[in-house]
Amino acid sequence: MPDLCNPSFLLPAALAVPGDDHDPLAARQYPEPPHPYRAPFSRDYSRILHARAFRRLAGKTQVFTRRPAESDHVRSRLTHTLEVAQVARTTAQVLSLNPQLAETLALVHDIGHPPFGHAGEKALDEALRAHGLGFDHNLHALRIVTGFEDRYPGFPGLNLTLGVREGIIKHSRDYTESAHPELASYFLAQFPPLEAQLIDIVDEIAYLTADMEDGLESEILHLPELIAEVDLFAEFYSAVHAQYPAAPARLLTYEALKRMMNALVTDLMQTVVSEVQSLGIQSLADVRQAPHRLARLSHGMEERRRLAKAFLFRRLYESPAMLAEHEHAHQVISALFRAMLANPKMLPPDHQALAATDGLPRTIADYLAGMTDSYIEQAWQRLRLAH
Repeated sequence: MPDLCNPSFLLPAALAVPGDDHDPLAARQYPEPPHPYRAPFSRDYSRILHARAFRRLAGKTQVFTRRPAESDHVRSRLTHTLEVAQVARTTAQVLSLNPQLAETLALVHDIGHPPFGHAGEKALDEALRAHGLGFDHNLHALRIVTGFEDRYPGFPGLNLTLGVREGIIKHSRDYTESAHPELASYFLAQFPPLEAQLIDIVDEIAYLTADMEDGLESEILHLPELIAEVDLFAEFYSAVHAQYPAAPARLLTYEALKRMMNALVTDLMQTVVSEVQSLGIQSLADVRQAPHRLARLSHGMEERRRLAKAFLFRRLYESPAMLAEHEHAHQVISALFRAMLANPKMLPPDHQALAATDGLPRTIADYLAGMTDSYIEQAWQRLRLAH
């Protein structure tokens, strides 16, 4: 990681979201008095940290649905989130952006994920498509923080700042007002601030390196094939091996993955600075009106990242062992969705009440999405025993 004082990584100060009590992006849906010593995004960070939905991330899949019995060390959705938050804060700090906003957005970026990871999201989306709906974890996250979290007597949800709510929606994709008129207040015709743009790339970097480590830990991936097929990893493993020839392969792998992450993050920061300079970006308004998102990897590094990710899809995510996990996730979620659709009394009373306004299919999806992996497995087992 570069020196925090290295001027080559400094962006114009006007590109950072101020985040003080006078900043429009610090406004809340329900007005609250300023805190005597805590900035608005710092308060948002705490509210997310204490949310029940955030705690449930500890029981949700990152990659592995049913973790290998021989290891307790593979990532959960929570540990992945914390890793993204650490990298996001450092990256924003080096670039002279708002590190508190970046860290807060990283902390909340996966809060809308259902159990069973991406396989669970796909299963829920398929179930809802039959009813003319769909499941999107970013939009579900917004529903969580604006309504489902019920901790405060003065307002529903967490009453987060506009800047954090915008980042929840737009950090990884762009929405149109024609497709989502309910999101019209979130500047859909503009790109989000750089602090939000960083999250998507930092997330990619974090899980690229982490999934390699967890794949090796699970023994689905094997070191020789990783070296042979992933040039980006092989480059750093070779250098580490030359420096520490007597070290165990496990330690060489950790060091190579660390250096690989450093290279990706450094390239990201260098590319952001280059984009800002080449486009003459001078203000947050310029960031919003830029011809494209400014947070990206260089063309060469992006190609190497793409090839590394393709390896993970080929060897890990779509491996026979993982496909069995995905099929199980689909079976569990589909069965529970159908059962609750046929018998809404399977829902808790508060969700039964919501069905009158949100519709039964959406309410069922919301309920299932909130479950941890272990809780939904228990619900499925109860359903099987009942039949």
